[in-house]
Amino acid sequence: MSLFAIADLHLSLGEDKPMDIFAGWDNYVERLTKNWNTLVTDDDTVMIAGDISWAMKLEQTYTDFKYIDDLPGKKIFLKGNHDYWWGTKSKIEKFLDNNKLNSINILFNNTYVCDNKAICGTRGWFLENESDADVKVLNREVGRLEMSISEAEKTGLEPVVFLHYPPVYCSTECSEIMNVLLKHNIKRCYYGHIHGKSNMRYAVEGDYKGINFKLISCDRLAFMPILVR
Repeated sequence: MSLFAIADLHLSLGEDKPMDIFAGWDNYVERLTKNWNTLVTDDDTVMIAGDISWAMKLEQTYTDFKYIDDLPGKKIFLKGNHDYWWGTKSKIEKFLDNNKLNSINILFNNTYVCDNKAICGTRGWFLENESDADVKVLNREVGRLEMSISEAEKTGLEPVVFLHYPPVYCSTECSEIMNVLLKHNIKRCYYGHIHGKSNMRYAVEGDYKGINFKLISCDRLAFMPILVR
């Protein structure tokens, strides 16, 4: 039973917001499907770290969610900045249950165990926060990250953190998020959000302050889920 990860599927199978207008995203759903089916089995789990569907409302996500549900493996969703459909955990879980989308779970103030790893995390927030509104959201995200990691630590397994926003990019840190990772001695952190070659070249990957970071946005991974080792 292996753990895979990917972010930023940006599906719009039920909406009119094509991604193939962007460089490198041509036929991306077909490419993702082929790669996923090649790598992932029904016994595996795939962490999807945000920006899952372009749908604006939860009831509009069905086509995208059904596509994901039909792919092999269990899936865990994390909120991204474009997941406007995201509501309360109970509301999403009710929607999944009512529509028999049984392979999908939600990561929100909790943890999941897979392949001797404790999966934890939250959306995160911008690297620099100047407005009162941004600070309020960031503090809420810090609390959610603390809660998720604490739940992971209770399992006795290594907490592996997933975020949507990068906690560090180029030479800029979101110090509030980084402080939580360092406080809990996190060794691995996967994140999405960054797209395009000109932006991805500034993404922090590999060891940084003792944490191994990895960018897992779809185009960074060539639309192929990555094995979390």
